Amino acid sequence: MPTSAPVRIAIDRDDSHAEHIGITTDDRQFFITAPFVPAEIGIPGSEYIALYVFDKYGHLLDAVIESLGQRSAVSALTRISRREDLIKGLGPVEHQRITIAPFKVKRFGVEFGLIAYPPEEGDDDWRVVAEPGEYMCFWPPWTSGEYDT
Repeated sequence: MPTSAPVRIAIDRDDSHAEHIGITTDDRQFFITAPFVPAEIGIPGSEYIALYVFDKYGHLLDAVIESLGQRSAVSALTRISRREDLIKGLGPVEHQRITIAPFKVKRFGVEFGLIAYPPEEGDDDWRVVAEPGEYMCFWPPWTSGEYDT
């Protein structure tokens, strides 16, 4: 069992939350994703679009995070259009597996990123979770490229 947070995790491209990952022509890695704050009683929840850019070693270089508004009011067309703009802004890209370090940044009063969490109990493993929204969870082995939803 790992006794410390992972240095890097691999993410394989898929047709779900990791569809928009890859490498730019200058060897930067990128991950475009749709974090969210879930709605609660009396609180509408929020949707975001995030572009995380990493160097070739997986260290975060930049985090572009935009609020798309209340979850119930965001259209798929708005989300897709903004995502396509972010991809175009990267220049030519190759969609493929990436290997990046866990990270977190704070925007809009909310923590975003792939955040490493220590074990909750003695036999538990470290985990890395896409936040906000807990929509991807990575477990050892960190090189598998797979995640739970």
